[in-house]
Amino acid sequence: MAAHIRRRLRKGATTTAVAAAAVAALAASQAPAAPLAEGATGGDQQAAGGESGGPEDGAATGNSPYYTDLPPLVTPDRPGSSSNLPAATGSAEAGIPASVLAAYKQAERTVGTTDPACRLPWQLLAAIGKVESGQARGGQVDANGTTLSPILGPALNGQGFALIKDTDGGAYDSDAVHDRAVGPMQFIPSTWATWGQDANGDGRKDPNNIYDAALAAGRYLCAGGRNLAVAADLDRAVLSYNQSTEYLRTVRSWFAYYQRGTHEVPDGSGVLPTAPSTPTPSPTPTPSPTPGGTTSPTPSPSPSRPGGAKPSPSPSKPGDGSTSPTPTPTPPRPTPPPKPTPSPAETFGSLENAGTGPLTATAGGTFEERVSVRARNALGAPMAQLPVTFTITGTTGTLFDGGKKKVTVISKADGTATAPALKAGEKTGEFTVTATAGTNRPRTLTYEASVTARQADKIVRVGDKALVAAPGEKFADAVTVKATHKGIAAPGVAVTATMVKDSLGLIDNDKGPYFKDADGKPLRTLDLTTGADGLLQLPEILADENPGTYKLRLTTEGGGSVVIELTVQAPEETAPEETETPEA
Repeated sequence: MAAHIRRRLRKGATTTAVAAAAVAALAASQAPAAPLAEGATGGDQQAAGGESGGPEDGAATGNSPYYTDLPPLVTPDRPGSSSNLPAATGSAEAGIPASVLAAYKQAERTVGTTDPACRLPWQLLAAIGKVESGQARGGQVDANGTTLSPILGPALNGQGFALIKDTDGGAYDSDAVHDRAVGPMQFIPSTWATWGQDANGDGRKDPNNIYDAALAAGRYLCAGGRNLAVAADLDRAVLSYNQSTEYLRTVRSWFAYYQRGTHEVPDGSGVLPTAPSTPTPSPTPTPSPTPGGTTSPTPSPSPSRPGGAKPSPSPSKPGDGSTSPTPTPTPPRPTPPPKPTPSPAETFGSLENAGTGPLTATAGGTFEERVSVRARNALGAPMAQLPVTFTITGTTGTLFDGGKKKVTVISKADGTATAPALKAGEKTGEFTVTATAGTNRPRTLTYEASVTARQADKIVRVGDKALVAAPGEKFADAVTVKATHKGIAAPGVAVTATMVKDSLGLIDNDKGPYFKDADGKPLRTLDLTTGADGLLQLPEILADENPGTYKLRLTTEGGGSVVIELTVQAPEETAPEETETPEA
């Protein structure tokens, strides 16, 4: 790689000076800086800060060696999109082989669906893939994404590396004595046994397949509810992959570099690292020889006083000749045993809708739909025995069956948790139901719901007596109607009564019969509500001085309507009886 720092760092063999050079190179490239997690500021072998994605005191790679070539000092061209540049543009170091790049992006999409709170960026996978295997040896993969030859790390035999005895019978790493890191993302077999994925749908979980390995790495980095948009969580995730501060710095530098721009290159044409992937471990250092050819002896400890004699203890008081008693040492506090890291199958990953339909009901009714969610673990599989809390928020008076606004349900074997039925309140309007699960970083789903007015699909007049009044008088007979919904009395239904000129109610009437408002003024439209039995008796109706036949139209929520005829006429005059005059 031209104009670019190349260094080979290995666990246990780095220095602060090298770290400073790495940081300086990153600064020179003007890549965006990202803070390290608190406590991860120096010294090789930095631990993951108590939240590991893998085995306790371990790492996905077994802390095996890795490439640490740093990005070039000149950042890649970025004429538009950071990942869709033509293959011929950009620096060679910014090119990522086509299948490898596709695997990283597919892993980002998959994890984004099952664990959106993690916010996994594909550029982080690319940075780790670059450091671990030089992007699968420059994209040396077949059409299915499997490496043309296995990529194996050195035997983790404790000779300069970690000591990890064989866990897979050599199935993945062809070594039945010690484990080796395997594949483009360099998983050790014991970690792959837990986190392995089948991302290319061939029915196998193959650490040598870039699609399988990239998805496994993504889920591993997201373990424990991490949010990789948070710098501290991203640092912990990378350190859980390989517990080395220099490894973190190198991955960080490539991550920043790829964020500034990349482009796709054909498989097999990626830039390869300059150092081999299985370096020889450093031998145990020997004492430095002296100019005379002999080794320097180990210096003896200096005496506390000239002559080597230890000073006598001072008396506790002047003149009493006594010495201070030897203090009783404080017994050390026992170190609490480390908390076991849960496996991915036991780690809560995501919460999704399990098919809940629209949530709507009329006031006082029962919602036909029930809120249902599905919990998944860190591997994306259904998760059982997870408490899910459902909470109603709003002012409609809606409650769960049983009269509660908050209930907790345990997920079943298929990961589903279904809330009790919702009972609509009497107030119309909108409200929400929120499902919450998880403790460290809870996942939530919110559902919109609504309560509508009670409905009646039919309203009829009770009785058929003609309604007649004289001008200026009131109608002697009261008007009573009954509202029903699907043949059942509909209580609490809103009814609108309007004096109209036509049966369809398209033209309001401004004369003839009327109601009275609170001030005694004429009112020809009135909003009313049916009683508990669906019955409604209208207020008294009065007639003005205009005789004629008029119409009263009543309508309900739900489509019910009825038109009632009102007649205003003067009473018939009776002719006076003739009186006979007696004859003279």
